[in-house]
Amino acid sequence: MSKKKLNIAHLHWGFPPVIGGVETHLTILLPAFVSMGHKASLLTCSFEGYPGEDDYNGVKVTRNPVMDLNWLYKRGLDGIQVETARVFKKFIDKNKPDVLHAHNMNYFSKAHIKALERLAIQKGIPLFLTAHNAWDDVQFLELTSTIAWNHIIAVSHFIAKELNGIGCDHRIVTTIHHGVDEDMFNPNADTKKILKKYPQLKGKRVIFHPARMGLAKGCDVSIKALRTVKRKYPDVMLVLAGTKNIIDWGDTQQKDIAYMVQLVEKFGLRDNVLIDSYDLTDMPALYNVSQVCVYPSSSFEPFGLTMLEAMACSRPMIVTKTGGMPEIISDAVNGFVIPVKDSEELASRIIQVMADKDLRARLGATGRKMVEASYRKIDVAQATLSLYKTVIC
Repeated sequence: MSKKKLNIAHLHWGFPPVIGGVETHLTILLPAFVSMGHKASLLTCSFEGYPGEDDYNGVKVTRNPVMDLNWLYKRGLDGIQVETARVFKKFIDKNKPDVLHAHNMNYFSKAHIKALERLAIQKGIPLFLTAHNAWDDVQFLELTSTIAWNHIIAVSHFIAKELNGIGCDHRIVTTIHHGVDEDMFNPNADTKKILKKYPQLKGKRVIFHPARMGLAKGCDVSIKALRTVKRKYPDVMLVLAGTKNIIDWGDTQQKDIAYMVQLVEKFGLRDNVLIDSYDLTDMPALYNVSQVCVYPSSSFEPFGLTMLEAMACSRPMIVTKTGGMPEIISDAVNGFVIPVKDSEELASRIIQVMADKDLRARLGATGRKMVEASYRKIDVAQATLSLYKTVIC
C-alpha cells in the first residue's frame, strides 16, 4: 500500500485568484502531490473569467457557484441542499478519488458537509478534514464533532487542543503544520520589478505586514506602532496587503479597512503607508525589500502561513502570543513574540530590529534554516500522504 499512487480529491471554498492562507496552502500542497506521482483534484468556488474546469500545475480544478461563500452569504443557504449534493456527486464520480479531503467545511454550511458525508459513506471513501480555524458557536461544535470524519488534521497544536476541547476523539486528530514553497520564497528573490512598481519603497526602511487587512489581523496595531517608529526613522514605510479577491463571510472587511485608512489619516502617515492588492508572485520580492515583518494578530490566529514565508526569505517576524503563532516563532530566535494589542511593544521591537543589522541577519538566517529543516512543501505533503495511507490501510 505504501507505494500505491493515490487519487486525492480536495474541497475548499476558495482558490486563486481568491487570496488567503488556506488558498495559498492548497497551491503548495496539491501540486506537491502531483510532483510525487499522485493525482489531485479540487472542487472550489466559481470566479468570473475563470472556466468551470481548469488545470493548476497538474491539479484538476473544478469551479462551481455552490462553493462560493460570498454568494452563499448573500443568497442564503435555504434550498441549496439538492444542488449541492448533485455537484458533489458529479465531482466525485468524475474524479473517482481514494480520499476526500475538506478544508474548513466544519463551519459555514451544514447542507454542504452533510451532503459530502453521505456520499463518502455511500461510496466507502475516507473523509478527511483540515481544520484551519476554530469558532465558538453551536454550528462549529456540531459539524466538527458529529460528522463521520475518518481523520482531522489540525494546522497547529493550538487548533488540536480546541478540537479536543469540544469532544473530538484525540486519536483521530493529528497536527500537521503548513509548509512553504522554499524555492519561490527565498532570500535572493529579485526585487527590481517590485521597486519599479512601487518606487516609494526604494531606499526606505520597510515593515511588511503580509496578512490581509483586517482588525483580527492586527493591522490597526501596526499602524499605531508605525507612528512611534516614524519618530526614530522618518523614512520608514509600512506595507499593508489590501484586499480584493477574498472570502468575506459576513461582509466585515470594508468596514475594517475604512477604520484603518482613517487611522492613517489621523496620524498623518499617508506618505509612510503603502496599501495595495498583491499577486502571489509579488510576495517574495515584498519580503525581500523589507527589514522586518509583523503579524500582531488580535485574534486566536490558528497558524499564519506568512510566518513561514518571511522565514524562508530570511526576514525576522514579530508576532503576538496568541493561537498557533508561538509554535513557530521563538522569542529572540527567529523573531519576537509580543503581547496582544501592544502597539508600544511592537514599535520597540521594530526599532530594535531596524537598529541592529547583525540581529536582523541572525534572526533571518535561523528562520531560513528552520524552514529547510521542517517546513518545506515536500514535508507537509509527505506527512499528509502518510496520514491518508494509515487510514486507507
